[in-house]
Order: sequence, then structure tokens, then C-alpha cells
Amino acid sequence: MYRLLFIPILLCLTTNVTADWRQFRGNNGNSATDSSVPTTWSMDGQNIAWKIDLPGRGPSSPIVVGDKVIVTCSSGAKQNVMHVLCFAAADGKQLWERKFWATGRTISHQSSANAAPTPASDGNLIFAFFSSNDLVCLDLEGNLQWYRGLAFDFPKAGNDIGMSSSPVLANNTVIVQVENQGQSFSAGIDIVDGKTRWQVPRDQQASWSSPVLLPTESDSSSIVLLQSPSGLTALEAYSGEELWQFKAETSTIPSTIATKDRIFFPSEGTLSLKVEDPRKEPEVDWSSNKLSPTAGSSVLGDGKIYSVNRVGALTCADAETGKSIWGLRMKGPFWASPVLAAGHLYCFSQSGEAFVVDVRGEKGEIVANIEFGETMQATPAVSNHAMYVRSDKHLWKIAE
Repeated sequence: MYRLLFIPILLCLTTNVTADWRQFRGNNGNSATDSSVPTTWSMDGQNIAWKIDLPGRGPSSPIVVGDKVIVTCSSGAKQNVMHVLCFAAADGKQLWERKFWATGRTISHQSSANAAPTPASDGNLIFAFFSSNDLVCLDLEGNLQWYRGLAFDFPKAGNDIGMSSSPVLANNTVIVQVENQGQSFSAGIDIVDGKTRWQVPRDQQASWSSPVLLPTESDSSSIVLLQSPSGLTALEAYSGEELWQFKAETSTIPSTIATKDRIFFPSEGTLSLKVEDPRKEPEVDWSSNKLSPTAGSSVLGDGKIYSVNRVGALTCADAETGKSIWGLRMKGPFWASPVLAAGHLYCFSQSGEAFVVDVRGEKGEIVANIEFGETMQATPAVSNHAMYVRSDKHLWKIAE
């Protein structure tokens, strides 16, 4: 089901792409940035620019588009009220809120919520996806462009734990991935009118990882990687044409990292694939069972790859060889992916404890440990020397 609104789409981007954080794990899908943020703060106000109440729960991450911060929530006894909120990055003032009724299954594990997937933006439009398989398109002023209840097309898509795969954007297409024991599928939706451009069936196995883009020379030849328990599949983002498959036993929660010449994905630890031609199946470069992300995704930066498992073991390895360099232990459990910002790794535990790890030396060193005291599962967003952190109750801006 879709609602078609003939509203012109701006052809030029109106925001600074490099300063934005437009999707799950940032613009490059890697949770790494050169933007520095405070390495210490306190709940009594030090380096806390603002804190606001949220009307509902959600493990979804905030995104930043220009001077706006967008976050999704879900509320109600059945988590069937879906919220999309927009705040001013400067002072946290709420600019608008839009509410929608879910059309699909809203059942989830008690630790999750319907607002589990992170929204995405192309700089002009916002695409908010929910576990109920509802996809909402709004402009930056909160005006509805179109709405798709994908559960009408796939009524058996969903599971009792809930879905959390976040959408990605490429070549005027928003790509969603819904993998479960029922009707598993991936679909490419036209960003202008909300019509289905393509859809492909997927294995009927539960998976919560998110699609990522494999960098190519041209946006018109964008390739999306779909991760499932049986391996990795590469599709043309615009047409959905399958290019290749790499078969391997793969984790179902953390997501892949893709660069122009290498793919790192969670398979019996971490498996590195060498990309010679993005349209052809890559070859195994190295494998490491010590790099074992179990919930949060790994982070790549400065020639190193960092992985945190659920109980809080952090491992740093050489990205070229997979050889472990150092490790340390934090207090878990962890669900959020760590963020790498200017030589510091920011890790947030489920209980709301933040660990700041300086990774610039020969070994990692925990330089700050701050208690939020609230449940946290969302990966933070970083933009313009500020970090945006959300819990089930609040959204914070951490900045000097």
C-alpha cells in the first residue's frame, strides 16, 4: 500500500554532507569520523549541551541532517504508535513531530521496540522504517510525501522478537531488508513516489543485520550488500539484479563494513574479502575468530578494525592481516555499535554506562567512564564536534 503525493523533489542537496550523519553507523556505514567530540562529560551538565524527553521507546539511532536531528520512537501498549521527531541541533528545540499508526506486526522482545530500525536521509527527505514494516517518507519540514505499509504486501513478514534492519539509500532508491522465518524479502523503493522498483525473496531465516553499500566509481552503478545467515549477496541498488553471492555461516545481528577494495563481515569472527571487481564475487583475504562482534558492528579506522562483543571484550586488529594488536575488557552487556571519533572509541553498554577508549597508543586505554543510568541500545551519531546519544527516555547532545 502506498500513498502517492505529487510533491517536487529538490535536485540539489541543501546540507553539508560531510557534517551529516544520515543513516545507521553514519554516511559510510562504518561509525567512524574525524570529527572530535568531548572525551569526558558529566550528568550534572559538563559538556552536556542539552537533554530532551522522548515520547516513546526505541533502539533506533538518531541521524543528523544539516541543523536538524531526527529520531524515531514507538509508544502505546502494543507499540503501535510510531513517532518521527525533529529537533534543532543547536538548542534541542522540537521543530516538529509526526505520528502514525502501525499497519503490521508490532510484537517485539521486551528489550526492543517497534522503533528499532534507524531512519535514513538523502539530505532532502527522511525515510523512517519500523519493525512493523511501515516505511514513512517525510521532507525536512515534516510534510508527508508517501507512506508504505509493506505488511499489506508481505503479511507473514515478522517475528516475535521484532525486526531491526535499517534502510540504506542509493541511486534514488531506498532499500529495505526484512529477513525472518516467514515472508523474507528485500525491496528497492523509489524515493519520489514510494512505488516498489524491485523486490527479491530472501532466505526464511531470522536476521537483524542491515544492508550496506559497496563503494563504486559512480552512484548510478551503486551496489548493495545484503547479509543473511547463509552469507553475503550483492545486488544492483537500482534494479535489484543479483551480481554475486558469497556463501558462509554468518552472524545475524552485527552488520558488514564495506570499502572500495575490502569487505569485512561477521562470519565465525570476522572474515575479510578482497574486492578486485565489485561486480564479481570477492576472494577470502583473512579470517579471525578473535574479532567477534556479537551484537554491535565493528568499526574500521586508521588501518585498524575494532570489535566489541556482547559481554564487553574489545579487540583491536590490523585491518590488512587480521592479526590482533591489543584487547581490553569493559563492563557489558553491549548492543550498540561503538563509534570511532578522532582517535577515541565511544562504547555504550545496555545499562547506560559509557566507556571512552583512547586508541591512539600502542594499547587502548579507558580514559573516561560515565553513567547515564538508563537503558541504551542505540548507536550514537556524530556531527560537527557533537555526539547525539539516545536512551529509551531521552536524547542528549554531548558537546563543549
